[in-house]
Amino acid sequence: PMTVNAQANPTLVAITFPAAILQPPFFDPKADPAVNYGGIGAVIGHEISHHFDDQGSKFDPKGRLATWWTPADVAAFKARTDRLVAQYDAYEPLPGFHVKGALTLGENTADLAGLAASLDAYYQSLGGKKPPVIGGYTGEQRFYLAYSQVWRRRHREEDLRNRLLTDPHSPAEQRVWTVRNIDAWYAAFNAKPGQKMYLPPEQRVRIW
Repeated sequence: PMTVNAQANPTLVAITFPAAILQPPFFDPKADPAVNYGGIGAVIGHEISHHFDDQGSKFDPKGRLATWWTPADVAAFKARTDRLVAQYDAYEPLPGFHVKGALTLGENTADLAGLAASLDAYYQSLGGKKPPVIGGYTGEQRFYLAYSQVWRRRHREEDLRNRLLTDPHSPAEQRVWTVRNIDAWYAAFNAKPGQKMYLPPEQRVRIW
């Protein structure tokens, strides 16, 4: 309960959230819904999505190691995730050190699918109503800002180098870059071609 973490267990068909994660920046009972959907909502979506990533998909609904996807399912999933691997392979957090797209695929897939699912849930929670502008930020902007706050951290160069070689998670900055694949993010911040974060529509990846 004292660990700030979350975990998916495909053999138990379960996700676990220790009590310690239910605090800012992940969850704040005093914050507006946009902030919590962008924070803990994206984390919940992330963990659920692990049951359908490159590893979790190998377990059936009863937690047994089994092939339950059709060949067409597998081919479609691979086509999309291959694009995600290539996208992350191109990221170079340190000169000469790139993110390993294949190593980080499961986490990158869960980041993208979880963020997209949480955004959909946020829209549904509004019931067709327009959220208020708070502090000069729209509801969608607060959603994405909350997501980025979750991954705000700094690494020493040696630590970052080691993580790039061995960690199945992408570095924090590149985890924030998940938003580059979400069409609604561009509208929320009026992102335009030529800006650092901009990805042409045909290069954006949607898993589900």
